[in-house]
Amino acid sequence: MKGNRLHLVVLSGAGMSAESGIRTFRDSDGLWEEYRVEDVATPEAWQKNPELVQSFYNERRKQIHAAQPNRGHRILAELERDYDVTIVTQNIDDLHERAGSAAVVHLHGQIGEARCEFDEHMIIPIQGDVLTMHDRCPDGHALRPNIVWFGEEVPMLAEAQRIVEHADVVLIIGTSLSVYPAAGLIWSARVEADVVLIDPNPKLSIPASRTVKHICAGASEGMEMMANWLKTKHAP
Repeated sequence: MKGNRLHLVVLSGAGMSAESGIRTFRDSDGLWEEYRVEDVATPEAWQKNPELVQSFYNERRKQIHAAQPNRGHRILAELERDYDVTIVTQNIDDLHERAGSAAVVHLHGQIGEARCEFDEHMIIPIQGDVLTMHDRCPDGHALRPNIVWFGEEVPMLAEAQRIVEHADVVLIIGTSLSVYPAAGLIWSARVEADVVLIDPNPKLSIPASRTVKHICAGASEGMEMMANWLKTKHAP
């Protein structure tokens, strides 16, 4: 508990934003918007063909800016009236923030940001939808999308683990937690913490010793049910 308020930690993934029309490579047999992940989401791809990678993320940025938060996003934001809510998301979109959530940790970076090619701590907001090969950070180096690509370390992982350690309730929504290192976050939860999974087809990689409450629904319907469950079991 934080003071007298329950601390809800949300681990969100691609399924959270699916109802808003945002696809991922897992929806299409290893392709991401018809591209091989190896060609657009790895450090090797950036070295081999940075123009293609830049173009790919410019298109994704346009799609995300045009998308709108769904009811699931908005319910999560509304829960902040009664609970302390921290969201740890694997998503690179900003739909949680646009729905009104105040505390969001992005494990895999953000589509609306660029970072210096040689200094990962130098992060710059992107104005509009397009980042070009001519854009530079203040020290003159090239800018790349601020995305954690496959094969790269996850800078926010330790912070995410600390957050999960202090949760009273861990909500998993839109992710099977099958990809490491994010998959290991559930191991950081206290034994006393409730674990809830929202997924229409629950296949969760989770410690066998854990009791998990399953809500077999999509993001919006599932969050309606989750909000009711919280009011019943953890009345504010």
